[in-house]
Amino acid sequence: MTVGGQMNVLVFAPHPDDEVLGCGGTIARLAHEGCSVYVCVVTKGVEPLFSEKGVSRIRNEQAAAHEILGVTDVFYLDFPAAMLEESHRYELNGSVSWVLDTVRPELVFIPHFGDMQRDHGLVSEAVMVAVRPRGDYSVRKILSYETLSETEWNIPHSSTSFMPNCFIDISSYKDLKLHALAKFESQVAPFPCPRSIEAVEALAKLRGSTINVQAAEAFSVIREIVR
Repeated sequence: MTVGGQMNVLVFAPHPDDEVLGCGGTIARLAHEGCSVYVCVVTKGVEPLFSEKGVSRIRNEQAAAHEILGVTDVFYLDFPAAMLEESHRYELNGSVSWVLDTVRPELVFIPHFGDMQRDHGLVSEAVMVAVRPRGDYSVRKILSYETLSETEWNIPHSSTSFMPNCFIDISSYKDLKLHALAKFESQVAPFPCPRSIEAVEALAKLRGSTINVQAAEAFSVIREIVR
């Protein structure tokens, strides 16, 4: 996939680090190829579940990761993490729509609807409400990404299964992804934890072997509009 330098890309992350786990290599590749890549972090940790110190730390880690990947800018919506279902749906939908209207991306990445973490499903639902084709602008392509420790751990069912049908070669960007992920010292754990450098690298190699390249990220095409 070679893209022009004028395309806006928007990645929705329920929590900081989801965007790096799911499509960090693709972010680096798109940025290198001249795209403007934006990230929208939907939730923020709030007490008593999360301390302000911890929130500040992970946002600093995320900023360092984004610098490595070449992210253009980040939006923080600050809905309560792990409690997103308590937020009013119209407020979540409205905030997501505002980000989309601001960036006007051609390509959007969302978390997999069937992830075990409910925040992921709610974010994907809100984005799909916002990207309904209407008016004079429509998102050209929507891809969902997989997130280790969320996508593979849910109850096995047709409604939760991640079925990739799009693979992006990140052979030249895998090391950047791993370098960016390593900045999340508060989130990364030793192998065999799925959120380890080794596990993320292993998945990249596995997805790469599917298309006969050294490393890849896998996605599910939600919708593509060709005009």
